[in-house]
Amino acid sequence: MKTQTQVAASTEEVLRRFNRAFLEHDPAPLAGLVAEDCVIERAHPAGDGARILGREACVTLWTEIATTPDSFFVLEDVVVMGERGVILWRFQKGGDAVHGNGGGGEIAVDAPGYS
Repeated sequence: MKTQTQVAASTEEVLRRFNRAFLEHDPAPLAGLVAEDCVIERAHPAGDGARILGREACVTLWTEIATTPDSFFVLEDVVVMGERGVILWRFQKGGDAVHGNGGGGEIAVDAPGYS
């Protein structure tokens, strides 16, 4: 049985690897980090937004984001709470910045999703 400290360290490592995929524009590790039942709640299109369901669809979306030319993420904070965690970042493309977050463990929920 893992101690609380070991669980938090494991969660932090998953979040670090997830974040690194975007920082390095290398989406290859994403499929191994995203849960099969992943859900992304997007803010766009305006109104009700869009819901992305499942590993394949979520990895496809995140691959597009991770490989967007002239874009990068600015890491603001990482918060780990046992098996859960949050990455607070700012997505920068050209002169625009968007705030967002991602979950921990296997990446299971990115809510609210910003695009």
